Amino acid sequence: MSMKYLRPVSVLVLAFAIGIISDHCASAQTQGSVAEQYLFASANAERTQRGLPPLRWDNALYRAAQGHAQEMAARASISHQYPGEPELTERGRSAGARFSVIAENVAEASTAVRIHDAWMNSPGHRANLLDPQVDSVGISVLRRDGQLYAVQDFDRSVAVLSLAQQESAVGSLLESTATVELLPTSDDVRRTCAMETGYAGSRRPLFVMRYTAGDLTRLPDTLKTALASGRYHQAAVGACSPRTSQSFTAFNIAVLLYP
Repeated sequence: MSMKYLRPVSVLVLAFAIGIISDHCASAQTQGSVAEQYLFASANAERTQRGLPPLRWDNALYRAAQGHAQEMAARASISHQYPGEPELTERGRSAGARFSVIAENVAEASTAVRIHDAWMNSPGHRANLLDPQVDSVGISVLRRDGQLYAVQDFDRSVAVLSLAQQESAVGSLLESTATVELLPTSDDVRRTCAMETGYAGSRRPLFVMRYTAGDLTRLPDTLKTALASGRYHQAAVGACSPRTSQSFTAFNIAVLLYP
């Protein structure tokens, strides 16, 4: 399930949007204009001063930001979406980003210093820049007629994991959470993941939980409660592909519990 939150646009000549609902191959920034490098370094300096982890430069986010910066510079205005242009989540996905959180700051000013200061003095933009949920950024700055048009795209990246890797990650969580025997994943378990209801195969589980998550480091509370009941001594995990195309990246998991 995905969710998107929008805050009001600031009265300054800038705006922001944030979306929440996580692979990038994030790498260090090796190219970019002086303005882009300044905004990248300044963002990480602000985060480091507050004990937040620095952002990784992400080339997919950079491509998304660059495409939108070109739109703003061509129109000599700022907006998060122009007529006929995809919205933020679709721009990120089309550029190759994989995310569970995506956010954006945009601005127009004469210098990069003024852009960063304006973002830090606007509550909404500041919240995006200092959001502990995001871990990657791409920044594009284009010049037109003496003005800079800047786009700062953030996200929380989601790793590329095979079905087997997803199942292994969840299985490790199950074993560390409760005393259960982890059964080998079978085609039946994976088919159960892809089903709306019921289960595949001849062995009937006492508990089936299907869930979608962008983060495989935590189990759903409902599942943890079931495990804590002591009724279940065996478990099987199956992963499956999303049923429909979506901008936000998520893993589909089924956990079957047996007595």
